[in-house]
Amino acid sequence: MKTLGYIIRRLCKAAVLLLGVVSLNFLLIRLIPGDPATVIAGESGTSDPAFVESIRRIYGLDQPLLVQLKTYITNTVSLDLGYSYRLQSEVLDLILSRLPATVALTGSAFVLSLIVGVGLGVIAGTRPDTALDRTIRILTLGLYSVPVFWIGLMMILTFSLQLGWLPASGTGFEYGQAPGVAKFLSHLVLPAVTLSLFYIAVYVRLARTSIIEVTQLDFVRTARSKGLTKGQITRRHVLPNSLLPILTMASLQAGNLVSGSIAVETIFAWPGIGRLGYEALTQRDYNMLLGVFLASAAMVLIFNLIADVLYAVVDPRIELAK
Repeated sequence: MKTLGYIIRRLCKAAVLLLGVVSLNFLLIRLIPGDPATVIAGESGTSDPAFVESIRRIYGLDQPLLVQLKTYITNTVSLDLGYSYRLQSEVLDLILSRLPATVALTGSAFVLSLIVGVGLGVIAGTRPDTALDRTIRILTLGLYSVPVFWIGLMMILTFSLQLGWLPASGTGFEYGQAPGVAKFLSHLVLPAVTLSLFYIAVYVRLARTSIIEVTQLDFVRTARSKGLTKGQITRRHVLPNSLLPILTMASLQAGNLVSGSIAVETIFAWPGIGRLGYEALTQRDYNMLLGVFLASAAMVLIFNLIADVLYAVVDPRIELAK
């Protein structure tokens, strides 16, 4: 019950924060140079001022900025995110159709980066200054330094074009057919690995440092003096006390993971909300762009909430804030 109450309180705070995010995003979007009414008119093959003005009236662009903001917040609270004039569809419907692909990509990359990053960090931290430790540090330094778009292109060139092991783009998922799941997973491998490599490097360095620091503490020496094996000390004492800073970093990196998926979705033609937002930005589809920002902010808040709850699971000594 205590955990449930904490979750409810955090969700209420998240709702208020989302309201502030919606307002700030709306004001920032309006600072972008260019008029969507002019863009629509240009695509229609006319620049008649009367036609442009009629478009502005249809989309409410002729209203004062604060009036537009009030209207947009009211509509957003009622889950009306507006209409995409480029894709000729409701923004909410488009986001819901693309959201599963982004959740699959970011979720798999998040889990993969934590498992591999923490695993390699534990190996390096329990064997400091060995050849294996130095090899892992050099490898992670390279992953930390290389841009994600270059890694994605090299992944496509190597594993798709040259070796032909994995598809280079799309999802390959066919709804209602069991074989489509395996095909979807084969399409997911390259973008998920590409997105996770940078964060693997971050978690390796953080886990290694945390493991080394905890190993020097008194309670570890006491456990060692009691005759516990190295593996038992690592599992029971060192690892649980080393996970808290990793979880903190994971919750902070959740936002970067969602934003980083934009480049990966573009490179691999992955039909997620990141690619949808990029296309909306280039086409000045303001309603769609605001909807993507809102969905991304909601995902970040959810990731942070999950990380906060996991604190108490990893270390029962930590009580959820009242």
